[in-house]
Amino acid sequence: MTVYHFVGIKGTGMSALAQILHDMNNKVQGSDVEKYFFTQAELEKRNISIFPFDARNIEEGQTVIAGNAFPDTHEEIVAAKEMNVPVHRYHHFLGELMGRYTSIAVSGAHGKTSTTGLLAHVMRGAHPTSYLIGDGTGSGASDSKYFVFESCEYRRHFLSYHPDYAIMTNIDFDHPDYFRDIDDVFSAFQEMALQVKKGIIACGDDEQLQKIQAKVPVIFYGLGEDNDFQARNIQKDTDGTTFDVFVRNTFYSTFRITGYGNHSVMNALAVIALCHYENIDVDIVKQQLMTFRGVKRRFSQKRLGEQIIIDDYAHHPTEITATIEAARQKYPNREIIAIFQPHTFSRTKTFLDEFAQSLEKADQVYLCDIFGSAREDQGELSIRDLQQRIDGAELITVMTTEVLKRYTNGVLIFMGAGDIQKFQQAYEKEVEVK
Repeated sequence: MTVYHFVGIKGTGMSALAQILHDMNNKVQGSDVEKYFFTQAELEKRNISIFPFDARNIEEGQTVIAGNAFPDTHEEIVAAKEMNVPVHRYHHFLGELMGRYTSIAVSGAHGKTSTTGLLAHVMRGAHPTSYLIGDGTGSGASDSKYFVFESCEYRRHFLSYHPDYAIMTNIDFDHPDYFRDIDDVFSAFQEMALQVKKGIIACGDDEQLQKIQAKVPVIFYGLGEDNDFQARNIQKDTDGTTFDVFVRNTFYSTFRITGYGNHSVMNALAVIALCHYENIDVDIVKQQLMTFRGVKRRFSQKRLGEQIIIDDYAHHPTEITATIEAARQKYPNREIIAIFQPHTFSRTKTFLDEFAQSLEKADQVYLCDIFGSAREDQGELSIRDLQQRIDGAELITVMTTEVLKRYTNGVLIFMGAGDIQKFQQAYEKEVEVK
């Protein structure tokens, strides 16, 4: 039996894929930097060995799966090639693996992690389902009927896949370090659409997705009346959301979800449409929607004394707006405090005004220094450029989180895709000490 060795096993996709192969009774190990990442918790639960990078980790009889972040000159990849050990890039290996199952790719600028998690949870209620989620969570079953996976557009990686179905949540300009503009992003999704084998479930309220052309049926969902699947009579409360679904203007059923905000309704609507297309019993769908508890770092909540702490991956203006909207629905009588760490200088520069507009929806804003990328030149941009655009915004460091104690009835939302969690951890320690 081959041993699968993952170069960069702590990456979110890599960690999830390693979990899937382990669950399918394969021998799995990996290597990475020694810094702790939240993605390794699930690996440790499975007793998957994680080694520091070292060419000596490579041995005959292995199959190497290399993370996309690591060049061919990486010492372990070089060693593997010298020893004629097979080397597969992550997205190529994943593309081959999913071919054994009915595969469903979930893509979009926003919402793909939450939608992937929700879809996997719902479908597992009906049939054995393997899944790979972008929060570093994966699960494999050898007898799977379905393979649900998050499919990322960055650097057009999702063009390695030819799924049976694709859910497309939206098309928005992001990753300005790679994409030129919204038209460049659209071209990537258009190329992806032509690779889908059975059907596409697309958000019809999204202006860009309305233009998608495909060789397979495109089923549109959304709030607008022109959609094949439409949500109507949306009722929001502090425990969740209820809505009616109409299929081509004919009442289908009433659903309740545990999520907040219109974006949660849209995610659920995409899942409902896909399940309807695959003839999954509507009662199973309803039951599973009500037991979904979310994915990591997406509106993850806890109580700290009288305050509410929310950890969220939001790092784009659209996502920040959605997260604040959800907090207002869940906690209508509390102050909403945004603690935000911009992720990459290129994204911050591109969306400077949009970030300001979205953050101003909170009652108070605290800004952390920009989390940079090794590939970028920060130039003249600093966090103060964003601060100047937000009335009353304050700067915060790991050493000055004590200021957050003043919001005794507040909802503190720590947002970002970098290491924003260290600010949350520092504040929690500050509260514990005092």
